[in-house]
Amino acid sequence: MTEEKRLSTTQLAKLRGISQDQLFTQFSNQGLIERKDDKWMLTDAGVKAGGIYQAGKYGQYVAWPQDFDIQPAKTDAPKLLTATALGQHFDVSATKINYILSELGWIKKGLKGWLVTDQGKKMGAEQGEDSRSGIPYARWPEKILKIQALKDSVDNMKGVDKPKTDNDKMDSFRHKFEATHRATDGHFVRSKAEMLIDNWLYMAEIVHAYERKLPIEEEMYCDFYIPTGKVYIEFWGFENDEKYLARKKEKLAIYQKYNFNLIELTDQEVLNLDDILPRLLLKFGVQAY
Repeated sequence: MTEEKRLSTTQLAKLRGISQDQLFTQFSNQGLIERKDDKWMLTDAGVKAGGIYQAGKYGQYVAWPQDFDIQPAKTDAPKLLTATALGQHFDVSATKINYILSELGWIKKGLKGWLVTDQGKKMGAEQGEDSRSGIPYARWPEKILKIQALKDSVDNMKGVDKPKTDNDKMDSFRHKFEATHRATDGHFVRSKAEMLIDNWLYMAEIVHAYERKLPIEEEMYCDFYIPTGKVYIEFWGFENDEKYLARKKEKLAIYQKYNFNLIELTDQEVLNLDDILPRLLLKFGVQAY
């Protein structure tokens, strides 16, 4: 009795006309294999499906029956894009795309590669993994190409000067109070308290942005944003103004909705930033001094 011929996952991928990475990912999603100690290992479901281990030139590998019934990919499944594909669409490198996605808070650096964050998952991202190296990467639905926050970030990185739109005029507070206070790093801010916060961050050598638009569809800007740790800082000043308090309530609801890392500061805390900010920043992995 002749032994049944077995094929490696790579050979099966060739028969199907797809890349081995795609098939490894498909088998992983189906629960047939899993990654352990940088190697693909059979699960109980994989063994029941007919998978076995065989010895090869480069060590042990997973093999499947020649007539293994591969579940066909669903034709209506959304197409997932890598950073390379996103870069080709926006005419920038994959490296820059990953840094933009990280700055938006949708991915974060792992020991190697990129890990999808909770916010990235909300955008439809899925975690991928290179079948040979095990290095993680993110895959994105095509709808991400239409998300304004991503398009704006790419334009900013490319130096595209965009005219103001009606949406830019929605935040009446930002347009009512002109940014006339110049901070040490050159930022023009809207109050002395914001100038003190900006100066403190600059002297602590913490990279930060002022009035960064949040990476969401809602039109909302933070006071300060720290890419390291993906931390947002809001200074609350006009506590006796009803319109201001309504705006504060709306902003806090959005921060809670997206589970963003938020630090809130009041006038009293601004007077004691040396004691307050290092402790609050450390909670989000940002070290000062």
